[in-house]
Amino acid sequence: MKVLNYTEFRENLAQNLNEVSDAAETVVVSRSKGKNIVVMSLNEYNALQETLHITKSVANRKRLESAITEMEKGKFKKHGLLEK
Repeated sequence: MKVLNYTEFRENLAQNLNEVSDAAETVVVSRSKGKNIVVMSLNEYNALQETLHITKSVANRKRLESAITEMEKGKFKKHGLLEK
């Protein structure tokens, strides 16, 4: 994670945005009075939102934890991709 003040971020805007999108870098732009902003790529944001959605309910979390446990114990089957 990279932390820049507003002026630093603005002076190198294109470079900073390229780092965010190309290197999956997260940038915190520090502003006065603690009104900081986080800049991240849309892919990173969407992944975060999906994770929050999946883990929102207790039932989903339990199902995911169970699946991870089974996978770690080797209780899974590999399948080929389905052809359309």
